[in-house]
This record gives sequence, C-alpha cells and structure tokens, in this order.
Amino acid sequence: MQNPPGEEPETTLAVTPPKKWAAGVPAVVHALEYSLEQTSPRKTGVDLLTMNQVGGVDCPGCAWADPAPGRRHRNEYCENGAKHINDEATTRRITADFFREHSVADLAGRSDMWLNQQGRLTEPMIKRPGSEHYEPIGWNEALGVLAQELKGLASPDEAVFYTSGRASNEAAFVLQLFARAFGTNNLPDCSNMCHESSGFALSETLGTGKGTVSLDDLHHADLIFLVGQNPGSNHPRQLSALEEAKRGGARIVAVNPLPEAGLRRFKNPQKARGVVGRGTQIADRFLHIKPGGDLALFQALNLLLLEAEDAAPGTVLDHDFIDAHTTGFEEFAPHARTVDWDDVHTATGLTREEIEKVRDEVLGSERVIVCWAMGITQHKHGVPTIREIVNFLMLRGNLGRAGTGACPVRGHSNVQGDRTMGIWEQMPDTFLDALQKEFGFDPPRPHGLDSVNAIRAMREGRVNVFLALAGNFVRAAPDSAVTEEAMRSCRLTAHISTKLNRSHTVCGDTALILPTLGRTERDVQADGEQFVTVENSMSEVHTSQGRLEPASPLLLSEVAILCRLARQTLDGKADIPWSEFEGDYSTIRDRISRIVPGFHDFNARVTRPGGFQLPNPVNEGVFNTKVDKALFTCNERVVPRAPEGHLLLQTLRSHDQWNTVPYSNNDRYRGIHGSRHVVLVNPADLIELGLAQGDHVDLVSVWADGTERRAENFEIVPYQAAKGSAAAYYPETNVLVPLDSVADISNQPASKGIVVRLEPTPDRTQPTPA
Repeated sequence: MQNPPGEEPETTLAVTPPKKWAAGVPAVVHALEYSLEQTSPRKTGVDLLTMNQVGGVDCPGCAWADPAPGRRHRNEYCENGAKHINDEATTRRITADFFREHSVADLAGRSDMWLNQQGRLTEPMIKRPGSEHYEPIGWNEALGVLAQELKGLASPDEAVFYTSGRASNEAAFVLQLFARAFGTNNLPDCSNMCHESSGFALSETLGTGKGTVSLDDLHHADLIFLVGQNPGSNHPRQLSALEEAKRGGARIVAVNPLPEAGLRRFKNPQKARGVVGRGTQIADRFLHIKPGGDLALFQALNLLLLEAEDAAPGTVLDHDFIDAHTTGFEEFAPHARTVDWDDVHTATGLTREEIEKVRDEVLGSERVIVCWAMGITQHKHGVPTIREIVNFLMLRGNLGRAGTGACPVRGHSNVQGDRTMGIWEQMPDTFLDALQKEFGFDPPRPHGLDSVNAIRAMREGRVNVFLALAGNFVRAAPDSAVTEEAMRSCRLTAHISTKLNRSHTVCGDTALILPTLGRTERDVQADGEQFVTVENSMSEVHTSQGRLEPASPLLLSEVAILCRLARQTLDGKADIPWSEFEGDYSTIRDRISRIVPGFHDFNARVTRPGGFQLPNPVNEGVFNTKVDKALFTCNERVVPRAPEGHLLLQTLRSHDQWNTVPYSNNDRYRGIHGSRHVVLVNPADLIELGLAQGDHVDLVSVWADGTERRAENFEIVPYQAAKGSAAAYYPETNVLVPLDSVADISNQPASKGIVVRLEPTPDRTQPTPA
C-alpha cells in the first residue's frame, strides 16, 4: 500500500502509437495494479467478486446494463469499473489533521488527481466565515448549521439541491421530497450536463425521455450505429454486448472524430480468444466525421432512403409503421429533400460515396439500433441531431420491434434513476399530484433551476445555499471562473461526499463537508442492514448492497443525512415519516411504489434475481406525445465551420479517468503518458498552421460576440483527429466554454465543436497541473 501523494506528480509527456484494440490482459493488469495500490487484496477480492452480481454491489461507474442472471460472468466488470470501485474502497483516510495542515487556498491549488488520491473523508467538517481551514464538527451541529441557514432564507427558491448519478433511488427520492416539502423545484443534476438533449428530443418525438433498447435487442440487431461515443474507455462493458452482437451476425458502423481503440477491436479478457487470440473486430465501417457533423450525416442518410423508395416504391420505407404510429411525415419528406451535398461534405468531411455505402448497409438490415453519447448531446444542435436520428429510425420502422431502437448511453451509474425518482426541475404535474396525494402537501409548481441557470442565479445573488448530493459540480460545470465565482458568492455550500474534490475548495462563506458511506460499504440502520436500488441505461431496476466495513464509524448514509436534515429544517411540516425512512429503506420504496409508474410491488419485485424491467411505452406501441403518435421533425441544416487558421475542438475524457477525476496522467489507448495538458491535432492541420509535435500552445476559444477564452500551455500531439478538428481533455478545457454556450432547447452546456486557434505559448515551459 502506497501512502497518499504529498507532492504533485511530475508532468513529462511521452507519446507512443495509439492502441489498435481495447481490453485484453493489459486491462486486467492495470485494474489490479490500481486496486492493490488503493486497498488490500482482501477488499479488492470482495469488491470485484460481488460487483454487478445478484445481491452484490452495483458498479459506481457507468450505467451499462448487466446480463440476465445465469448469463453473468463471475468477473462481471471492466478495467475502469474495477478502478472506480476500489478507488472508493481505498484504505487511505483524510482526518482532521489533514485539514489543519492544508488550508482551503492550498487545496484549491492542487490538481484534481492529487485531491482524489488523499483518500476517504472520515468526519463532518466545517469552514466557518473568515476561516482559511476546515475543522471538525459534530453531525447534529453540522446539520443544524445547514438547517438554520435554509430556514433563514427569504424564499425556498434561494436554495439549490444538486444531485449526481452516484446517488441511489432511495436517496434521490428523499432529496426531491425534502426539497419540494421545503418549497422549491431547484433540483439540478448531472443529467443537465450530459444527456439533457436526449431527454428533450426523445420526449418530444417519442413521448419518453429514455431509450427504447434492451441488452437483448443489441444481441439481435442486424446493424448498430455507435455515434459520438467511446465505449472502450467510458462504458467498456458495452464492448461485451457488441462482441455478442457481432457473433450473432450484426454489423457495426462507428461514427467519431477520433479513431478509438474500443471501436476497432475488442479482446475480451473473460474469454480465451480475448487472451490468446486476436479478439473481435468491432466496427465494420468507420466514419471519420468532423465534430458536429452528425446532424448533416443523418439528414443525408434520410434523403438517400427517400430516394431509394422513389426508385423502388413500397420496398424501402415502412409505410405501415409510418401511417399507423407517426405524424408529420408529409412535412418531413419535402424538407429532407432539400439537403445540399456540398453542405453535407463541409459539415461531415465525408464523401457522398462513403455515406451511400452506409445507406446500403441500412437497406440490407431488418433491425437497426442507434447508440449515442455526449459526442452528440454536448453540441449546440444536440436536440435537432437526436430528432434526426429518430426520423432515421422511423423511416424503416426501427422502433418497438426486437433488435431495434434508440439507445442513449448514460455515463454514470444511477443518473437515469435519479430522474425517474423526481430529480428534475421540470417534473410534470402528474408526479407532483401523486406526491401531494401521498404526503398531504402541495408541492411547488413553477419550474426550478437547472445546472446552468443555478450558476447564473448564484452569480446574481438569487441563490444563497447550495447543497450537493455527491458529484463534483465545480469541475463538471462549464465556464470554470464564472462557476467558481458563483459558488463563492453563496452564504453556505455543503457537499455530501465520499472523497475530496475541487468543489470542496470553492467555498461559500460557510462550507460543510458531510462524509457519507460508499456503495461498497455495509449500511446498518435502526431496523437492520439495508440495501439500495439503482436504474441502469436500459430501465432495469435492481439492488446494490456493499460488503465492506465503513471507512469510518462517523460516516452516515446518504438517506440518513437527508432525513436528519429534513427533520431539523421542516419542523414537522407535511406528514413525512423521516425517522421511519432513515431506519428502514423499504418504507421509502413503499411510497415510491404508490407514486412512480412502473414501481408497483417495488419491495417484492426488486429482490428477485436481476430486479425488474420498467415498462417502455414505445415498445408497446404507445407514444405519449401531444398527438399520441411519434413525431417526424424538420430540422434546420447546421454546418459547423471554423475560420481559416482555426479548428473545431472537442473535449473528452482520458481512459484513466472517471467523470471529472483523473486516476493518472495517462491515456493508454491514445498513447498519451505523463501529462493531460495535450491537444490532439490532425498532422495535415499542423502543417497548415505551421506547428509541430512538441510545440506548446495556448488554446484560445473564439465566440460570436467577440469574446475569447484561454487555456494555457498545452503540448501538441499529432493524432488522426478528423481534418479541421482537435481534441483535448476536460475538465482542464472547461475554461474555454462560456456559461451561455448551451444546446438549443435543452440548455445543456455545449462543450463540443468549440472554435479555437492555437497560439504558441510564449515561454514554452512544461505544463503544470490545473
């Protein structure tokens, strides 16, 4: 076991050729190396052997679905999942001595990686007004400080309650119930920053904000599109599902500005062919698209399908599906025929011939699925792009049938479950009416603040208390300087957390750190040991139960913290049995079963092996739109352009990173070692710009209003990024994205397709940690 680092690691860049395949034996080795560096062999074994198993702990990483019970491997986890779970189970501890040694200003100057590596938080801490240090505080006093601040607000809307996908269904339900009983719908969450565009587009067109695909659908598809996603790093267990699909005869089209190892070939370490063989080729076709060109791509495909129908009437489009289940086709078809091929080439960088070959793949397939992630949603035109994907699926009836559908791939364990439980600033009246009926109070009806609007409100002095249930809001949000200024303007900030992160160093006048149990730990309450539940990307709800002893006897569960805070804050307002909820989580699930559709008999059904599947109306032929049919849409053409001497930048995660937190300065699959301050640029663009490998540049983003933003001192790495584009890691590049750079309609931060120029860094020094 290594001690937590006392100094920041050196950042000396070394570049090797990018990998041509993902996983395999190296993934196992790296997972074990990191796990054993963090915790003991016994804890590593307990975590990994119970991870994603029936009755075990749900991976705290991505939200990919588990195979059915009986079909799960004994080691049902990936390299990054193993890192995530043992990063939480670390034996490193942060005590009061640590905070006496390190001031808030000192911690604010540390890197994200260094903060995370210090270990688990062990007792409640407070930074009092005027103090430069956190100090210990008892639980009752800590929650009393927070409760008194909340009760002293002029309006409940001066408080914001943020939630990360780490939270369980039970904790999420309790938080939204507390916030609404308190009197506000200010319930922003991490989905506001990752898949909000998916929710808006799918709700408008299909009547549900969720995907329509099951794991079994993937296994039976003929053709699968992977658009704007990197499964090899961000949701590696998807590769196992894709491998099974390939062995069933499916073909896969990858659409991405970067060639990614996981999109090329997968060596499944759970199977002999992945250890000693060549593994499985994943992508049969790779479209090297420019950032933001996906809307133009699907518009072009839709035009080609209409023209194919013209050439062979009645053989291409699914007229039965279109006539029975959709509306708007008569307006959509002529609009689709206005596509300009010069615009398509400019937007995508693809030739008409390349796109026609994809059309031929579609025409030869009876069952088609489109998967996407933040390479789609984090564009200004993310909502129209997803609407165009829905148009594409509807043309040939690829919805509601086995092996077909829309598949937004969520990136955090229970982010979809949080939304189902009511964590949304715009919950419909049907949900609020059910709350009122169950608990006897009238929830507030005006929509609350999402993440972007919460930052605006804090900056303008309209919000004075910020409470986060997990997450790292400061680093997840755009416009780093504005977000930090907004957070520091609060009278009180509080974070329910397992580990230290940047948000703890950006404090209101008073700041609280409220340490909580991790997913891996036993949760014993008044009525005995508890389990929690989560919902994955494919609407399956199942249990999660940790097996390790808590990192500290002073830790409370998320549910316990929130229930105790509610008791101190609400003073008996509304008939809500907070003590009963804290002592026995099944009582929370009983209430959920009477409020949230699909959760009937929650306690009985969720304890069955594998849990239960929530109903998906699309797969039952039901479209809960305003017209009770799926909606074809006409989406304006968008052609992202960069002026001469500029590039379109996309932000991304490294392989050795979970959300905002890097585990190392390496990105093994892309061949980057020792530094995160790098910018990946197409070699042809480097020649045109007069730059070369190893040059140090500032990334300067350029906006329509004439403002510019600068991220300093990045080292150039030639890489096969799409021509005219570049890529760099987030959160280091969040500074380049203004708060007002948001997706149309969804208000999701748009951190892809950023126009940047590369300016030589004057002193050419080595980068320093951010």
